[in-house]
This record gives sequence, structure tokens and C-alpha cells, in this order.
Amino acid sequence: MRYVIAFFLPWLSLILQGKILSGIICLILQITIIGWIPAFIWAVTALNRMYADRRTNRIIKAMAK
Repeated sequence: MRYVIAFFLPWLSLILQGKILSGIICLILQITIIGWIPAFIWAVTALNRMYADRRTNRIIKAMAK
């Protein structure tokens, strides 16, 4: 579901991740037609990074036990 939000509303995807300033900058990019594509790529990249960080934290916690 987050990927759908990242596709249609990249700025909202970033805000839901807790990146308020990035979301505002992304909204400004999305307002322009040409800037929408980089905004979408930025949102998907940030989303993938968030999931990778979660996986890494789970692995570190499992290794610590």
C-alpha cells in the first residue's frame, strides 16, 4: 500500500515516514510535471531504505540474543 501512496502522492509517503521537511520539498517538486518523476523516485528510494533499516535492526537484535 505504501508503494501506491509513493506513486501517486510521493510527498505523503515521506511525511508518513516521519520526514516532514523532505515531504514539503517533495510536494514542491511534485507540483511541477517534470519534478514529479524525481519526487516519485525519491519517495520509493526512501521507502526501500526504511524497510532495509527495519530488516537490519531485526537482524542485529537477533544476533544480540
